[in-house]
Amino acid sequence: MTSQIRIEIVGRDAFWRGAVIVEWEHQHPEQKLIEETSGAYLIEVDWLEDLKCIAGDCFSRIVVAPADPSRRLWFRRFLPSGRNREA
Repeated sequence: MTSQIRIEIVGRDAFWRGAVIVEWEHQHPEQKLIEETSGAYLIEVDWLEDLKCIAGDCFSRIVVAPADPSRRLWFRRFLPSGRNREA
C-alpha cells in the first residue's frame, strides 16, 4: 500500500490549472486524483514527479499542501499573497 499526500496546483489561471487535470487524466486514466473541497487533491506519493512534469508543460507547478488545510487558511488572513498586489 502506498501513502497519499495532499497537493495543490498553482498555475497562471484557472484555465492552466484545469489543463493539468485534463492532461493527467489523458496520460494516466487509471490514476485518479481525489479532489478535496479545499481545492487540494490527494495523490499517491509515487505520482508526484510525473504530475510535476505535466504541470510544468501546462505553465503550472505542484505544491505539496499541508496535512491540515485550516492552518494555511488562517495564515492567509494575515499574510497577503503576491497575486493580489497592484503594480
